[in-house]
Amino acid sequence: MDRHRKWVQSFGAVLMVLLCHMTSALEVPLDLPQPPTITLQSPKDYIFDPRENIVIHCEAKGKPHPSFSWTRNGSHFDVEKDSKVLLKPGSGTLVIDISGEKAEAYEGTYQCTAHNEHGTAVSNNIVIRQSRSPLWSKERNEAIVVQMGVSLVLQCRPPAGLPPPVIFWMDNIFQRLPLDKRVSQALNGDLYFSNVLPEDSRPDYICYARFPHTQTIQQKQPISVTVLNMETLNETVAALYNITDFYSDSPEGERRPGFMMPLGATSTKMVLRGETLELECIADGLPTPEISWQKDGGELPSSRMSFQNFQKTLTISDVTEADGGNYRCTAANNLDTAHHIIKVTVKAAPFWVSAPRNLILAPNETGILTCRVNGEPKPKITWFVNGVSIENAPEDHTRKVDDDTVILSNVQSGSSAVYQCNASNEFGYLMANAFVNVLAEPPRVLTPPNRVYQVISNNPALLHCASFGSPIPIITWFKDSQTSIKNGDPYVIHENGTLEIHVAQPLNSGKYTCIASNNLGRKENHVYLEVKEPTRILKQPEYKVVQRGMSAAFECKVKHDPSLNPIMTWLKDNGELPDDERFVVDTDSLTIKEVKDGDEGTYTCIMNTTLDKDSASAMLTVVEKPDPPTDLELTDQTERSVQLTWIPGDEHNSPTEKFLIQYEDLLHQPGVWVNLTEVDGSGTTARLNLSPYVYYSFRVLATNRVGYSEPSQPSSQYRTNPAAPDENPSNIQGVGTEPGNLVISWTPLTGFQSNGPSLEYKVLWRQRDVEDEWSSKNVANVSQFVVTGTPTYVPYEVKVQAVNDYGSGPEPNAVVGYSGEDLPLSAPDSVQVMVHNSTLAEVHWEPVLSPSVRGKLQGYKVYYHRERGLHETEGDTEQKEEQVLTFSGNRSEGRLPGLQPYSVYNLSIRVLNSKGEGPPSPGKTFETPEGVPGPPSFFNVLNPSLDSLTLEWGPPLTNNGRLAGYTLKYQPVNNTNELGPIKVMTLLSNETTITLANLNSSMLYKFYLSAKTIKGSGPFITEEAFTVMDTAGPSRQVDIATQGWFIGLMCAIALLILVLLIVCFIKRNKGGKYPVKEKEDAHQDPEIQPMKEDDGTFGEYSDTEDHKPLKGSRTPSNGTVRRDESDDSLVDYGEGGDGQFNEDGSFIGQYSGKKEKDTHEGNESSEAPSPVNAMNSFV
Repeated sequence: MDRHRKWVQSFGAVLMVLLCHMTSALEVPLDLPQPPTITLQSPKDYIFDPRENIVIHCEAKGKPHPSFSWTRNGSHFDVEKDSKVLLKPGSGTLVIDISGEKAEAYEGTYQCTAHNEHGTAVSNNIVIRQSRSPLWSKERNEAIVVQMGVSLVLQCRPPAGLPPPVIFWMDNIFQRLPLDKRVSQALNGDLYFSNVLPEDSRPDYICYARFPHTQTIQQKQPISVTVLNMETLNETVAALYNITDFYSDSPEGERRPGFMMPLGATSTKMVLRGETLELECIADGLPTPEISWQKDGGELPSSRMSFQNFQKTLTISDVTEADGGNYRCTAANNLDTAHHIIKVTVKAAPFWVSAPRNLILAPNETGILTCRVNGEPKPKITWFVNGVSIENAPEDHTRKVDDDTVILSNVQSGSSAVYQCNASNEFGYLMANAFVNVLAEPPRVLTPPNRVYQVISNNPALLHCASFGSPIPIITWFKDSQTSIKNGDPYVIHENGTLEIHVAQPLNSGKYTCIASNNLGRKENHVYLEVKEPTRILKQPEYKVVQRGMSAAFECKVKHDPSLNPIMTWLKDNGELPDDERFVVDTDSLTIKEVKDGDEGTYTCIMNTTLDKDSASAMLTVVEKPDPPTDLELTDQTERSVQLTWIPGDEHNSPTEKFLIQYEDLLHQPGVWVNLTEVDGSGTTARLNLSPYVYYSFRVLATNRVGYSEPSQPSSQYRTNPAAPDENPSNIQGVGTEPGNLVISWTPLTGFQSNGPSLEYKVLWRQRDVEDEWSSKNVANVSQFVVTGTPTYVPYEVKVQAVNDYGSGPEPNAVVGYSGEDLPLSAPDSVQVMVHNSTLAEVHWEPVLSPSVRGKLQGYKVYYHRERGLHETEGDTEQKEEQVLTFSGNRSEGRLPGLQPYSVYNLSIRVLNSKGEGPPSPGKTFETPEGVPGPPSFFNVLNPSLDSLTLEWGPPLTNNGRLAGYTLKYQPVNNTNELGPIKVMTLLSNETTITLANLNSSMLYKFYLSAKTIKGSGPFITEEAFTVMDTAGPSRQVDIATQGWFIGLMCAIALLILVLLIVCFIKRNKGGKYPVKEKEDAHQDPEIQPMKEDDGTFGEYSDTEDHKPLKGSRTPSNGTVRRDESDDSLVDYGEGGDGQFNEDGSFIGQYSGKKEKDTHEGNESSEAPSPVNAMNSFV
């Protein structure tokens, strides 16, 4: 039991090794020894044309190159003995010259053998047959007479050919006979009529057979068919026919469906797996039945099935075992339904489940050959070795055969061979060669070295490492020659050595090394992976609607990897762009100039790189104004209306929005088209209202979003009869233009509106509320009439009526107008003026009576002017410009703004009507009170001294009253522009100068001066001035501490000191000695002694270290700088040994001059230290 378990375990291990060998299927390089392999052979069934040579292919490879031999019908075929047979050099291909020979002599079963010292491979059995196209047998077809409505079959029965012929029916002029669901051709070539009709009668039904290999066509003798309608024929006429085959079994009327083929209720069909199944049902009946199909207990395979011959043939391709079963064919008409069941059985010639594959084994290895096939019935498997049945082959103890498996154990050098597996059943056979090559070979990598693989990001990457070796090499991968790659996300190492990266990313780019190794050695190869950015269209072309003749532009902006060279291609409707210079392709756009209708379609931009591509599409729709409507027709004509219809023109991809109907009046306005009405774009007819006495002609225009079409051709002319006017003139007015007249005007009617000949206007008028009778006058060809002798500005009623030869228009409405106006007779009375303040007054008056206006009151005009100031005499006054204000007629008061204070004004008022102004009212004088004065005319500061300033000014240009004096205010302004206390002085009106004493020297003063009356002070005028300084210097003292530049300089110095302090503390906190420690020890001041730990020192740092100067600083003990320690002291940039502040606060020792190379000593006096000294004191 244990022994049995141990054998099972070891067999499982061996099986795993065998499976590994089996699945590898390595190709042996041609420079290594190997048995023959058949690479090319002719098909199993070879039908040749006797007019051409027979060529039977047989090619093989091997090392050494194999030799070839042939058998025919199981016996050796000596090629050299037959001069008509040639064996191609270096090949096993046979060429047989059959010219002048009987081709039948070379028919038979051929097999090729390829042999070298390592084994023998054999080809399939190749059956060679000659194509045949035999003649139709001599026969005489009798004429067929058949009653209308019955079924009919015309048999073809072509001669058997090789391969079978293609059948079709034609007449004697080589026209194919029409086929439909009533008349159809069966798969066997017969012609079926489900029911015959009189039109089926003809004498030339001819069946043709075309033989494909010989390209010949044979034809059968014509068949004559006559269809009779027996009800129209008497017995005498029927007896005249020499009827040899007369179908009269069925009635001429309607018939239930029945099956002409296949016959009976059921039939059977056998089909081989992988072939095409064709099921056929042809039924008779009247009316012609409809055919349908279904599978009992299942569904038809929709992806592999199709219907032909008007549903009469069901075709299923690539048949599988599941396609077996019962197929129900149903024929139905309005009388009944018939069914037929076809039982389908699926058999199978042998087919591969797993064909044997070549084995490459190392000495002492074990391998397995499997030959797994299937079929129905189950195929029989036979093994051969080097073309010899394995039962008859020399005994080999390392070989074990178990049905479909051959196991080879502990193979040795020199045991290479070719094994053949043959699987057969009654429907065919399969034969395969597989060699076993025993080699001991170190690894070699077949993939070219340093190959560069490029892949788009987020796509799989496959890095190949094709190798060969025996034993089979083990493949290992490394990235960048360091990182070992193991199976697992994101890497997969396939059995053939290929490294796959499922989703490549830029970080996966780099150098990869594959190593192939077995027990005989190792070989490595380097490849490179470059992961590129994908090509993407960022801006896709957009749908365009373009008018014909305009330009269309499609944009296609693309982003791609910069290392790839993209190529932009544009397509139209998936084809190339038209070869037309109107199509302009730019870097990222396509422009189509002067677009035509044919340019419409789908445009696609494709961006191709060597690795990927992206595409986007957009449609171009070409629109244009619609074509004009056509075929205008006038119908349903009446006196006042007509029906107009038309046919719309082409819309050019833009729907018609509306139709515009126009007319031309050929009588009154020829050549002028007038808009009549509009109709919705879906309409094609309109009812038009017409006017009398018009010679109409109509036309129609269509409009869409592009614009209006051209006008249609005019319709036929339509004339309407005259009639009395339908309307009177419009815009009737009665207006007097002069005293004593009345002008009556109107808008005349057009000729279209006249409704008849001899158009006149009847003008009527009467004084309102005075006259009862109307005065009238008929006039023609005018648009106004003047009535004279009227009173001034009185109301009149006026009317105008249209009249022609056929009557008068409707009764007109009266319009009120007024006769001519005259100038007003009187002025307003009781004029009063109220003065509100020094610049505003209000005037009041009594309105005039209406009769005195003698017209339409337009308003009142107030005239006023300034005569003089109250402080002036009449002789001193210049004539002032008169001012005018107009107030509406319903007003009796008004305000007068903008007056000058302390002045005398005069005003008068006039009445205003449409004719003009009336007489003025008596002049009215009024005075305005005092106001505040204007500013002094000038203001100057004179004679500045240490403590005094002299001021001078001029009186105001406008006093606006009696000048009462001046007010002077002044105040000092300090260095920060702050104002000091203000002082106020009151001056007399006759004063124009003053000297201010006891002022501060070198001080800025600001002065304010204004004049005043009893109403108050006027606006101030200002001035500024400095007193004189007591010493030489600027005119204005400046506090340097408040200057911005000085504050900025001080901030910069403080910041610099802070930075140096931070650097110093950082260095101290790092620990250890400074780099210059040795130098300082050599020059140490003897007065400075180290401090002890108990003296409060900081541990390891010495006191000398704590008091070292920073590099570039000054020494705090004696102010000197050692030259060997620093050459970059701030003091070196100054003129002396210390830094001083200037008078303005600046640091003069910072950038005051050239470095003094000879100065080594600092200033040890008690002067104020420089900022550098101050800094060192902190350190």
